[in-house]
Amino acid sequence: MKIVIFGANEIGFMIASGFYTDNDITVIDEEKNKVDSFNKLDVGFVYGNASSIEVLKQADIKNADVFIACNDSDELNIVACLTVKRLSKAKTLCFVRKEEYKSSLGIAKDAEYNGDLYIDNVIWPEELLTQEIYRIITVAKALDVENFADGRARLLEYKIGKNSVLINCTLKNCEFPKDTLIVGITRDDELFIPNGNTSLKEDDKVIFMGLSHSLNILAGKFFHEKEFEKYITIIGGGSVGLKLAKSLENLKLKIKIIEQNEERCNFLSQELNNVLVINGDGTDLELLNEEDIAYSDVVVSVTDNDEKNLLCSLLVKQMGAKRVISRVSKNTNVSLFEKVGIDIAISSKTASINEIKNSIKDTNIGILATVEQGKGEVLKIEIPETFETKKIMEMRLPAKAIVGVVQRRKRIIIPNGATQIMGGDNLIIFTTSENAPIIKNFFEDI
Repeated sequence: MKIVIFGANEIGFMIASGFYTDNDITVIDEEKNKVDSFNKLDVGFVYGNASSIEVLKQADIKNADVFIACNDSDELNIVACLTVKRLSKAKTLCFVRKEEYKSSLGIAKDAEYNGDLYIDNVIWPEELLTQEIYRIITVAKALDVENFADGRARLLEYKIGKNSVLINCTLKNCEFPKDTLIVGITRDDELFIPNGNTSLKEDDKVIFMGLSHSLNILAGKFFHEKEFEKYITIIGGGSVGLKLAKSLENLKLKIKIIEQNEERCNFLSQELNNVLVINGDGTDLELLNEEDIAYSDVVVSVTDNDEKNLLCSLLVKQMGAKRVISRVSKNTNVSLFEKVGIDIAISSKTASINEIKNSIKDTNIGILATVEQGKGEVLKIEIPETFETKKIMEMRLPAKAIVGVVQRRKRIIIPNGATQIMGGDNLIIFTTSENAPIIKNFFEDI
């Protein structure tokens, strides 16, 4: 495919890095000094503004299959996408930072009068970030949560604590509930695919897949999911903090939101019905003590500043908060946050990349999610109707991967090696990012 990217920023670099090996990539940006970070990638570069017809022509937009606008300006991204629609048949993906643009552009796309001037996919990273934090909060102790097959199947990630009964237990002897599988383990920052003889160790981060009901049983038995989060503190009342609080306030939780801007606090108070809004600084120790933040089951720091999120998170963690989730703007900071003791660090950019990969897939294979900062991938494989029925063990996958879920029409199956794969099945497969291209190639050829 020919892909044109408008924006040589961090998200533009992540997109180019993920697609340049198999696609023809051209990057557009006005600042020439940004090209240095792209030098190691085999991509073309055009200097200018993608809202200009002449610049788009230089990028050969007429022959492009996909146009991705991820510039730092919402307005330029929107104008560029609409201009592309006039010049080519390329699929347009537009990043926006303001919720009102996401809402209005979504309506415009469905309007009968828009003709050819619409945007195919509007991506608001803050919305994806909020959805991910919400999923994690509503499953106690979980480090990551992904839902599949309309919520009937799930991926859950947990850390093995120092007192866990699972320490030194080999997987074949762990007696996990039926319809659950361990598909990946991260140990010493390395993600690997386990087998039945793998033993679990303290501090392992273990990735499970299975039926949602079965995973609830597993979590209750080994990770205390019945301890549902009750006291939630959100630091930062911006768009993410507000949207998260709105999502949580109907769950009978006790929620506090700390916001430094007094005018914003007044707005939050009008928007939220069951949330205590506190005007103050999330780094103010006296305030944190007065409000008993240390007794929170979860503290979520979602200001738009990485340094402040890190400081707030470290303070409340040291004060005794049970679980701390921190927003990270720069993707490279995720591992740093976790290394210094933050329970969960989340970047909206990772979720955005997944959204893009699913939007522009041109084969029977899509990416449902990535885990552990992109070290693992969850693939959705659509098996052709003409496929000759085989057992999973007979398929002889060319690289380590685990078929975690088989979706057969309305039926969800958690398989084993003897499970038969039939034409028309949808497979959800877990593998490492290193092995993902090998697995994709294998299924593209079946």
